[in-house]
Amino acid sequence: MIVVRPVDTDADLDAWAERKSTVVPNEPVTAEQLRASVEPDRKLVLAELDGVLAGCGIADRSSFGGRAFIAVRVLEEHRRHGVATALMRELADYARSLGLTGVNAFVYADEPHSIVFAETLGLLDVDYQLEQVRSVGEEPAPSIPPSIELVSLDGRREELLDAVWPVALAGYEDLPIPGGVTYKKETWLREEGTRPDGSFVAFEDGEPVGYAGLNEHANGDATAEHGLTVVRRDRRGRGLGRLMKQVQLHWAAQSGVVELVTWTQRGNEAMQALNRRLGYVDKSKVITYQGPLP
Repeated sequence: MIVVRPVDTDADLDAWAERKSTVVPNEPVTAEQLRASVEPDRKLVLAELDGVLAGCGIADRSSFGGRAFIAVRVLEEHRRHGVATALMRELADYARSLGLTGVNAFVYADEPHSIVFAETLGLLDVDYQLEQVRSVGEEPAPSIPPSIELVSLDGRREELLDAVWPVALAGYEDLPIPGGVTYKKETWLREEGTRPDGSFVAFEDGEPVGYAGLNEHANGDATAEHGLTVVRRDRRGRGLGRLMKQVQLHWAAQSGVVELVTWTQRGNEAMQALNRRLGYVDKSKVITYQGPLP
């Protein structure tokens, strides 16, 4: 018997985080991170198979395409018993209650069972996200041009994020994502630069012209994840993005961070190539599937 129920208690939230991190070990999450990132329309559910917690799922408004975001995760030993279908049915019905008709779902390219599930639901491959990682060694401090001032968010996080928001918003608008991006300022202020001492705003003549963020990672302080890296449109092509990443590498080497993780999408091959030149290596690929709610 399969029972899908909402996450209502702290114990449920701990169980949800544990199962998601088990199924997707390179994208772990903690219960504390879930509590800190609550969105008004987010729904978390757990699935029980014959009384045993077998999987988890999430539904929310997607940040692009005006669709729902749905993800279902089932522990390997409980697959092929209808758990994923039950989770998807529950979350799709919830998304319809929000007035949504389409869905964005994300599937690892090396998981053929997940690809088959997505395609069985009538979803189409429209995009991908590429994970790249970099081991941190002895990283030299780069030379910063006298016209550029790089200011850490440390001690001024919300103030500086607010100042560079127009640059960030333009950067989100330029991302090559199907359907375009809808990113809320309150989400930006909450989720970006959560490693503030390793996040930097670039100023030129007193005006913000770039931003490179680092965020906390569920693996602990020795790992950090790149957030948005963006350069103002009229300052692109001058090496500022590379400079900000080199500053972050130097900061990581001085701060006990041993690994940096970053994600980019199809259509952003220029950033992928820059990362490779800086020593990042390709790791995982996640396919974006889109279609009507199943």
